[in-house]
Amino acid sequence: MDEIELADYDPRWPALFAEEAGRLRAALDPSLILGLEHFGSTAIPGLSAKPIIDILIAVRSLTDARAAFIEPLRGLDYVYWADNPKTDRMFFVKGMPPFGARRSHHIHVTEVQGEMWQRLTFRDYLRAHPDEARTYERLKKQLAAAHRTDREAYTDAKSAYVEAVMRKTLT
Repeated sequence: MDEIELADYDPRWPALFAEEAGRLRAALDPSLILGLEHFGSTAIPGLSAKPIIDILIAVRSLTDARAAFIEPLRGLDYVYWADNPKTDRMFFVKGMPPFGARRSHHIHVTEVQGEMWQRLTFRDYLRAHPDEARTYERLKKQLAAAHRTDREAYTDAKSAYVEAVMRKTLT
């Protein structure tokens, strides 16, 4: 079972991102990459999070990324979710059972105009507003307890809050 586990902030998370980013830059075609960012809750200092390093890669073309990224990422032990119903992105997981002991990294690949890339403003807002980050942390803990074995329900339950913060970033 792939349970939702929140861990206290780990100051090693930025270094774990930097190490993996180096491996990714060495393995992937740099001409396709427009940006590579530490993303999600592990990218927000002090915030409890699922101990999974989320990495967001912006590419010039998802079509080109689909042709060029899958095999090199497989070589770095990532599993590609080919059946992702969200066609505006690619999603890769490292360590997910039965391919590993536990999830350690997620890679989201999108184009710059994609919804996922726009979500960097959510990360940046929480970094700049620690009180808002604490509010988000409380919500995440409640939702993790309520949806311990259902990642989709956990993520869906956070979406209204994320959208509300995203609206604040536009003002």
